[in-house]
Amino acid sequence: MMNIKNIAILFLIATVSLSCKEQNKSAQTPQTDTQQQTVFAKGKLITNDNFTGTVWLENLIQADSINQNSVGSVTFEPGARSKWHTHPAGQILLAIDGVGYYQELGQPKKILRKGDSIKCPPDIPHWHGASSDTKFIQVAITGREKGETTWLEAVTDKEYSSPATSIF
Repeated sequence: MMNIKNIAILFLIATVSLSCKEQNKSAQTPQTDTQQQTVFAKGKLITNDNFTGTVWLENLIQADSINQNSVGSVTFEPGARSKWHTHPAGQILLAIDGVGYYQELGQPKKILRKGDSIKCPPDIPHWHGASSDTKFIQVAITGREKGETTWLEAVTDKEYSSPATSIF
């Protein structure tokens, strides 16, 4: 006959087994867009006038005297974009979700997709943002050792709507 200790062990094994089965089941269930996991938090809504549309920023790393790069995750809703701007020490963009655009002044607009990366040269006017029908999430790595971002004019609807090419 089983003693209390054996019954408790069997009960514990059954509970853990059922718990693992439920976790496995939920891991196999496809997620909807509202449930989709992102790499970083969406951050705070940007309320300044350096962007058109709805944009969020999650500051990941602030520049300091030891490392003069700032790093942020930026989420652009469809149609949202930055103004034209420059970075005295340049910038690197890493596309981590969605479909976005990047354009340097005088160059064709480029399409960015998850896994793409772009080097924004120092002092070259450029803009970036989401495509018209898909949100875009990027990680921006910005050198601050030569000064802050210089914001220029807004990207016109004509510039935004111009044809785009793939970056590769």
